[in-house]
Amino acid sequence: MGLAASRRMLARIVVVMALGLAVSCGSDDPGPTIAVGAGDSMESNLLAQIYAGALARTGARTSVTADLGNRADYLTALDAGTVTVVGEHGGELLTFLNAGAQARKPEVTTDIADPSAPVRLSVPEELSRSLPEGLAVSDPADGTDMRARVLLTEAAGKDVRSIGALAPRCGEIQAGVAPVSGVLHTAAPVRIAGCDFAGTRPYPDATGLRKALLDGEIQAGILTGPPALVPGATDGLTVLADSDYAVRAENVLAVYRKGLLDDRQIRKLNYVAGELTTDELAQLMRKVREGAGAAEVARTWLDDHAL
Repeated sequence: MGLAASRRMLARIVVVMALGLAVSCGSDDPGPTIAVGAGDSMESNLLAQIYAGALARTGARTSVTADLGNRADYLTALDAGTVTVVGEHGGELLTFLNAGAQARKPEVTTDIADPSAPVRLSVPEELSRSLPEGLAVSDPADGTDMRARVLLTEAAGKDVRSIGALAPRCGEIQAGVAPVSGVLHTAAPVRIAGCDFAGTRPYPDATGLRKALLDGEIQAGILTGPPALVPGATDGLTVLADSDYAVRAENVLAVYRKGLLDDRQIRKLNYVAGELTTDELAQLMRKVREGAGAAEVARTWLDDHAL
């Protein structure tokens, strides 16, 4: 190669290097990949896809680590730093971390009749105090209510409309319990404050529970999640109100490792919490059951809410 050709080749190399440097300096470094964890349930995976998609829109690289197992398993992965974020239910997580926790409501409560009475912590506040060192939670999704529901036949529900009204009779009642398929929940029994049934028996699903109630096999039913997730499961039945939170508040929230998300990313998780509702989550889960991909369903929901 001649001297002139060598000089032209060197000039091209310098230009390419300069362009590469300019592109590198002008781009935002997305930093390390944020791994969002999911347990074995459909809801856990769907929440992971929502959180991963939302965080990706801040410019971060994200991934979903699915099928991590039950609550103990994915919390272990979070504690070990294998994943950075997981979706959870506030009340069940509080029960898992602190069996003696007293909070039941989603907000701080005071006794109006006795101003000197101590203020009772909310579930999110007591949860924050119960978290292992190095973990934090996003805002709870106030529009989600993932609590178990107590069911009666319509005839029995004419006189009893709330769990509080049922409580004095719980000791005389046989109750059935059925899981809601796909929901993120613990295998521990549902705790209903002030209502200890004479006995409980398990049923495989909401359909079996409904039939047992209508046939008179049991006098009350406990569905371990909101009826919106199992359409038709409460037809002909009364869902008891629970304004006093005999069943501890269960709102969806994100648990994350401190120091690995910046303020913009934490705000994005809080924005998701501000938009998510029980009915929407039920609709998203139905779409996944019908064959849609969880990532696609999550992406559409994020687009619809400008997140």
